[in-house]
Amino acid sequence: MNIEIKKSKNPIKYEDAIEFMEQRLRDIDQEKSNDLIWTLQHKDVYTGGTSFDENEILDKSIKVLKTNRGGKITYHGPGQLVFYFVIDLKKRKKDIRKLISIIEVTIIDTLKSYQIQTFSDKKNIGIWYKDNSQIKKIAAIGIRISKWIAYHGFSINIDNNIKKYDSIIPCGIKNKGITNLMEIKSQNYENLENRLIDNFISNLKNLTS
Repeated sequence: MNIEIKKSKNPIKYEDAIEFMEQRLRDIDQEKSNDLIWTLQHKDVYTGGTSFDENEILDKSIKVLKTNRGGKITYHGPGQLVFYFVIDLKKRKKDIRKLISIIEVTIIDTLKSYQIQTFSDKKNIGIWYKDNSQIKKIAAIGIRISKWIAYHGFSINIDNNIKKYDSIIPCGIKNKGITNLMEIKSQNYENLENRLIDNFISNLKNLTS
């Protein structure tokens, strides 16, 4: 199955990205276009998923953009890699749990290639890193299914400003922290984007009907 790969170098406004993906979803549904993987960085924005609560906004002066992805409140901005996709599950298995598992394995295995050990958590969606005795989130996952087409995706913190998360309760979780890759291990992550794309496409083969 053909997947278009799109890589944006300049920061993309969140609303523009969602509009683009939703148009692609309609095109895929009408068999006018191929599936999509799109990597980018966003301009500063706080977004609230379908299950977020206003009480999770600690700094009431910030603006939170309500979005239709699953999950709660999070932050996107420079230094964070966002990995979006628009994938037609009608041509694969209609298995949302399996898709989530593929995302998790893709991130965990990719970070392992950088000698960083991370893990998933059934109770708290996302990918986590154990920093001594504290558990910290390194990657957030949020997807939506429409017409059996999956879109949105995940984000990985590389060298973003962690203090931006102080204004919210990230993903609604109070007792865990947030980290980024450069905090964990200072090294070159220039090829991270390509490794994630390759691993995700390879793992998607497990979703074929």
